[in-house]
Amino acid sequence: MDTKSWTEIKDEVYGKKGTERRDELEREFESFKIGLLLKKAREEKKMTQQQLGNIVDKQRTYISRVENNGSNLTLKTLFDIVEKGLGGKVKISIEL
Repeated sequence: MDTKSWTEIKDEVYGKKGTERRDELEREFESFKIGLLLKKAREEKKMTQQQLGNIVDKQRTYISRVENNGSNLTLKTLFDIVEKGLGGKVKISIEL
């Protein structure tokens, strides 16, 4: 049986890093991770989506969409949710 790494599978299915399809996959995955991190932080604070939404002046449904997808999230809203809503700090890094 020939086993393949996750990277090899992604290369075959989505193309190599740097191709449009692969880059889109990577961006979507990063957005998904942000949503999961926000959900985990909110749950650790024992807050509901409604409570968080009230603090940052967003609807509960918006908080739900962010947690389930993370896309279409502006930096301002990310900072508001993390700093104002959850009492945390955002750290962003850029790789070249």
